[in-house]
Amino acid sequence: MDAVVASVMVDGNDIEALAAFWSKLLGIGEKSRFPGYIWLESLGQGGPSLAFQQVPEAKQVKNRLHLDLSTDNPGAFIARVEELGGSRLADHELEGFHWTVLGDPEGNEFCVAKSE
Repeated sequence: MDAVVASVMVDGNDIEALAAFWSKLLGIGEKSRFPGYIWLESLGQGGPSLAFQQVPEAKQVKNRLHLDLSTDNPGAFIARVEELGGSRLADHELEGFHWTVLGDPEGNEFCVAKSE
């Protein structure tokens, strides 16, 4: 029995704001919605969708799962995250590999690094 990752679901208090942030940041449109849920278009051809589900509780601790994004211009990407209401949380380097931990408007962490 095979399975594929159909979507990566993000919990949020204001899913309208989260969907708008990620849609603008990644340049992808909305695919569908149901009460309390919003799906964006797939993250690349054949890739999963990024989706959001309404939850009553606020984020409490570090994510146990997060997105790793790559870009040719991490500095410009980080500036765009901050412009859209996200935040820069930490910078890391390990054996010459540098990445930045960012947060979306509700504090859900994700990372960005330079494309290889």
